[in-house]
Amino acid sequence: MERAKNRTRIKSSTYKELEEIQQEFATRQPAIRQRIADFAAVSSEGYFYELVYCLLTPQSSAVNAGKAVETLKEARFFDRQLEPAGLLHQKDFYVRFHNTKGKHLKEAKRKFPEIHSALCNGYTSEELRVWLVKNVKGLGWKESSHFLRNIGHRNLAILDRHILKNLKRHNVIRSLPTTLTPKRYQTIEQKFMQFSRTIGITMDELDLLFWSRETGEILK
Repeated sequence: MERAKNRTRIKSSTYKELEEIQQEFATRQPAIRQRIADFAAVSSEGYFYELVYCLLTPQSSAVNAGKAVETLKEARFFDRQLEPAGLLHQKDFYVRFHNTKGKHLKEAKRKFPEIHSALCNGYTSEELRVWLVKNVKGLGWKESSHFLRNIGHRNLAILDRHILKNLKRHNVIRSLPTTLTPKRYQTIEQKFMQFSRTIGITMDELDLLFWSRETGEILK
């Protein structure tokens, strides 16, 4: 019965494609698993700037968001009263919608004791994601999943354009969605999860594999 289910699922991609994914993963496995270990090692003291990073990434490059986070750290944003918007665009980087994102950063800092408490109170990853979407301005389902992954949570899909493109490439989804409602997000996430089980590579590992395939880097 289980084999029949797997054969049904595997129709979404050819065996050749699945073998290619597994071979590609084998070459990048050490770096990918090290990155996942890095996420799990983030201390609770580091949660704030991981949150900042995920508030900055929408419609901006991950590299620029990372540079902005380092700038905010150097300015001791968490400990000082300062306007973050002006720090989000420098000579060597630019974060889009910096004024709006600056407001979100200030609000996240104000609410961080409440956010930190929620993160440490024993909620499941799925419960935390819903809580974050409802309580942190600037975090949608993708960004909340991204943040939780970056602090060690597992099995939450980060459905950005790179991931969706690769899910379509392997026929996990038929077309790229124009919008992602919560229901649609969860439907695609479940398909992604089933696909990962079929090929024996975790969803978190596939996420980083697909990302590195598109960008050439294994970032966070």
